[in-house]
Amino acid sequence: MFPSPRYIPAGDSALVVELGNSISPHVNRMVHNLARAVEKEAVNGVVDLTPSYRSLLVYYNPSVIAASDLQKKLHALHGSLLEGAARGKARVVRVPTLYGGDMGPDLEVVAKHNSLSTDEVIQIHSSADYLVYMLGFSPGYPYLGGMSERIATPRLKTPRTAVPAGSVALAEKQTGVYPTETPGGWQILGRTPLKFFDASRDKPSLVEPGDYIRFVAIDAGEYARVKKQVDEGTYQVKIEAKD
Repeated sequence: MFPSPRYIPAGDSALVVELGNSISPHVNRMVHNLARAVEKEAVNGVVDLTPSYRSLLVYYNPSVIAASDLQKKLHALHGSLLEGAARGKARVVRVPTLYGGDMGPDLEVVAKHNSLSTDEVIQIHSSADYLVYMLGFSPGYPYLGGMSERIATPRLKTPRTAVPAGSVALAEKQTGVYPTETPGGWQILGRTPLKFFDASRDKPSLVEPGDYIRFVAIDAGEYARVKKQVDEGTYQVKIEAKD
């Protein structure tokens, strides 16, 4: 993490705030805390925010606030965070997942590549809390960190033209969830009945940057039960607090 933020102009109406030069939970937590502080403060002239792994892109209206004044405001907010908000608790969103079979056609490939059994792959994949570093690629797509290298597997040589929504997949040292049906080249381990993106909800994305995801292995009967509740709008997503 940098001793002090770096401010880089991005055109005439945006400012990049870099907080570090590496991918780490601590740097990323500060990025999201700074974004929340800007939102809470309702800084006059700020029109949008885009957090990433280690920086925050701040869009502003230059007719309302000058870049120099915005930088001073952001610097003050960052300083106030160093003592307090960075220690706040995060959410852990439990994601029920049916591994293998038709839902996870590449589970055996991942197991064979790493000289593991399919049960061992499931146990390893579902035993970690994955930090949502940022959202992107497609609406609601979470970029996750924290996957064990024991199950790392290369991408498919030929991507699929359509990967079903809810597919839980991995590629190299990363894992993720496809919120909507899109093309994709990751190895599919399973599928969750949860909707990671729904434009009809007040908050379309199921998870937010700074949240954690914990995959929970379920069987076919549980998958059908949860999916029915999700479709009916009665399912309560299970969320825990994490220090």
